[in-house]
Amino acid sequence: MDFSTVPIEVSDPVNARILAVSEDRIQGFQRDPLGAIARQSGVELAVVIERIQAMLRSGTIRRVRQTLLATNLAQGALVAWEVPQPRLDSAFDYMFRQDPFSGHVVTRSTDAATPGSQYKLWTTLKVPQGYSLRKHCEFLARQTGAEKFILLPAKRLFALGVGHVRRRGLEPGSKADVPAEVTEITVTTLNDLEWRILVALKREFEPEGIGPQVWDTRAREADVPLETFYEVAEDFNRRKIIGRFSTFLEHVKPLASGERVTRFNALFHWAVPPGREIEAGREVGRHHIMTHAYWREGGPEFRNVNIMGVAHGTDKELLLAHKAAIDEHLTHCGIAVSYTNVFWGGRSEIKPSEISPFAYRAWCRSVGLDPETMRD
Repeated sequence: MDFSTVPIEVSDPVNARILAVSEDRIQGFQRDPLGAIARQSGVELAVVIERIQAMLRSGTIRRVRQTLLATNLAQGALVAWEVPQPRLDSAFDYMFRQDPFSGHVVTRSTDAATPGSQYKLWTTLKVPQGYSLRKHCEFLARQTGAEKFILLPAKRLFALGVGHVRRRGLEPGSKADVPAEVTEITVTTLNDLEWRILVALKREFEPEGIGPQVWDTRAREADVPLETFYEVAEDFNRRKIIGRFSTFLEHVKPLASGERVTRFNALFHWAVPPGREIEAGREVGRHHIMTHAYWREGGPEFRNVNIMGVAHGTDKELLLAHKAAIDEHLTHCGIAVSYTNVFWGGRSEIKPSEISPFAYRAWCRSVGLDPETMRD
């Protein structure tokens, strides 16, 4: 097939129909995820396969993978790093290129008078069960010259779904009819067979792996019959450790087509009264613009914010209008916000965080660490 003739633009009507579903609508584990995309989008399966392959080859889609609810598989946190300005770029590069356990790596800026403005590097971090987030960060700080870090683990999750295409054109204040559901943060223990299947399940797909039977080769990789692979993966569903089957757009850099999926990403902070975090998080999370919403305790350096969330868009003023609508909604709900602010994203790279304990031990040895010294 000559893929050079297949449209790769996000704005192409067929691609837009596919992406509106494939970004974040295929929830949980599906035996036939591409068939599910075809049914929900109304696009023939052969066309869905052709378009996703072409967009993946061109870089319009940066990865296709089964996501996990990694907060239920490994200890995790958002980490704010204070790094001297001359070392900021090299620290960014180290986190992105040399630490498999750092996922999102973003530089953020805000007004100099804003509490926490000195924390210009933000990462997500996961370490496998039994290992220490703090010890891992201490190692990263030594490697990068970071002077300080603050761990911001999630206490509850209210929104997680990065559907950029379907969020285009949202009106400020657009929200679900009911408050967002609450996801508890509980770590699940897996045996060796389950880890083997999970590692095969979560690996990114190459273009040639996009087809009607996407899981056959993964079952062989895990050295189990296909039906066993399905049964274990469906049990992962029941145990709430599976996220969604997703096509991730390159939403920061310009695409090969010249398009930009987004231009701005904003980390919103709110401080609400203690005891009302879950109520406030559900009200923030119901707003359609929010790709992420969490209860995280910022502590005194961030003016005791406890609700955080991320929104993306192509227009900065429109993102601020969305936030103003959320602020107004919280007031309408009788939830007092004592402090709020915005940290704007700059340079950004995103990769899946590694969560395998086998990979963690191998990484430790590769950087000269005894894995046992990195335990909690």
